[in-house]
Formats: sequence, structure tokens, C-alpha cells
Amino acid sequence: MKTLKNSLKKSIDRKRVDFLEYLENYRGYSDLTIKSYDESIKEALKYVEIIHEDDKKLFNLMPYRIHISHLNAKTISKKLSAIRSFVEYLNDHGERITLKADESIKVAKTLPKPISHKHIIEAIEDADLQEKLVVIMLYTLGLRISELSSIKVSDIEDEWIRVIGKGNKQRDIPLLHSTKSLIDEYLSTFMIKKFLFEKNGERLSENSLRYIVTKLFKKVSLKVTPHQLRHSYASSLLNSGAPIADVSELLGHSSMATTQIYTKLGSALKQQNYKKSHPLCGVDE
Repeated sequence: MKTLKNSLKKSIDRKRVDFLEYLENYRGYSDLTIKSYDESIKEALKYVEIIHEDDKKLFNLMPYRIHISHLNAKTISKKLSAIRSFVEYLNDHGERITLKADESIKVAKTLPKPISHKHIIEAIEDADLQEKLVVIMLYTLGLRISELSSIKVSDIEDEWIRVIGKGNKQRDIPLLHSTKSLIDEYLSTFMIKKFLFEKNGERLSENSLRYIVTKLFKKVSLKVTPHQLRHSYASSLLNSGAPIADVSELLGHSSMATTQIYTKLGSALKQQNYKKSHPLCGVDE
């Protein structure tokens, strides 16, 4: 048994580039997610002990786990997940690698924080046409920011819009008449060639769209992310009685288990409303 030298670490690092291209071209991951994976893997390779056993390699994650132990559980879990995915990719492409000190981190599920309809309407009252459309698309379609960035004019019909989600999976989402009218107004105002949101013929980046949202809500003293508007969409549907299976499909979730966190949010809101409304709440027994 011997520890691998830096040259072999460099060889594995070169395969990191192939892995990132795989995430982009075959898994359809967003630029932000790929960047996060890249940073985690590069960081880990500085600390992971790679040991050669016969014709196999052992990745001892313990030195890396010690290095990141000061971070919160959710961040550690994401970093370890990136390493696991990379090792799985390497094994699928001819390597024989096992992981040591790979125990999972327990992460408490946190409830998303949706933005109230009132605050969304308040934010778009003084918005320009592009700002308004970005927010309305996220809020009435439940899109990820990467999906919004990728929408083409050809994807839009009178009552439906075709969305390319994670893993290049397609789904069709009902288009509200008011949203379609806003899109038509936008298209008649701007010279759009291919993508709904574009600049100089190229699609507007996710970061640019994200900045539009944060800047707009900052004007009304709110800190809001595009993903919170997606939460608002899901929560509104479920609180109004929409079946969880339908909401899961509309959101592009691969499993209904992912959607169930929104049902917990609905229960929490109902409990809060009950405590505010019942005449005996707050009365000492």
C-alpha cells in the first residue's frame, strides 16, 4: 500500500475537467452548480489522501473533512456530495476508487421562505417592462433561473410554454393569459432573435437575470432571490388545493419527495394562522 504522488493527483485533476463538461452537456446542470462542484473538487484534491491498493485507489476523505469541519452541516454535505459524484463518474470511466470516511452529514430540512403576493405586486408596480416580465415568469411558472435563461421564443405558445429543466428534461407549463399578454408586449417592444431574454443576440446570463430580481426587490427594502419566487409559486398552488403530483410535475422535480417540503410549509402557515385567529390562542389556562 502506498500513497499516490502529486503526478497521479494531477492526472485525476485533469479528469475533473471532463467531469464538469459531462455535467454541462449530459446532465444539464446550471453554470452556478457546475462552478460549485468545481470549487469543491479542486479544494478536496488538495487535502484528500489518495492511497494505492493493488489495482485500486482509496480516497481517504478524513483530512479534507477535518479541513472543512468548521462549516455548517449543509455546506459540508454539498461539498461531500460533489466528491461522491466525481468519484462515481471516475468509476464509470474505468477507474477503481473506493471512499473512506464518507459518512453522510445529517442536515435539517429547512422550510423555504416564499414571498407574499402583496410584496411581489408592490415590487413590480414601478418596474420596467423587462424587470416585470422576469419576475412574473418566475412567479407564475415556478421556473428555476437556469430555465428562465434558456427559454426561446419558439418555446412559447398561446396557452403553454415548453421548459428545458435539469438533465435536459422537457416539461410543458400552463401559461396564464396575463403572462402571455405581457410576453407579447415585451416581444413587440424589443427586437428578439432567439432567446426571450437576450443581449446582442446572446441569451442573458443567469447572473444578469438574478441581479434584475434582487435589484428590483431591493427598491422595496426586500431581499429576494429568484428561487424564492419559485417557492412562492409552489406554495400558492399547494395551499389552494392543487394535487402534489401535479405540482411536482410542474416544478420539474424528479421525485414527489422533493415537493413534500412545500406541504410542510403549508402546514406551518396554517398553524400560524390558527394561532392568530382562534379566540382562545394566547389565553392562559
